[in-house]
Amino acid sequence: MPELVPAPTSIEVPGEPPKEILEYVGRVNTCTDDVSIAVMTSAAGWEEPGQRPEFDEWTLVLEGSVRVEHEGGELVVEAGQAVLARAGEWVRYSTPGQGARYVSVCLPAFSPDTVHRDE
Repeated sequence: MPELVPAPTSIEVPGEPPKEILEYVGRVNTCTDDVSIAVMTSAAGWEEPGQRPEFDEWTLVLEGSVRVEHEGGELVVEAGQAVLARAGEWVRYSTPGQGARYVSVCLPAFSPDTVHRDE
């Protein structure tokens, strides 16, 4: 039988200015370890610490653009585009332009214990 997810759970993470994360599927909202699916909204000028997560992360940009810094340079992911950061790769996300709204899918599910943010 299909299972309804009636509403997301808001999750706080480091970054300035604050970013809104609404987790629909994952460890917090549905106690799912296999995958997390969240909608994120970040303001212009938002940035977070670099990280080397233990999970693959797909980012699908719905509005605006997201800058993804990596060890080989950086990418700008525009609305209508997606990017995959593989487990073990160092990445740093930011929205230096007008901000962004995007979907993040992590396999296995995101956990603060497995993201390994820079100090």
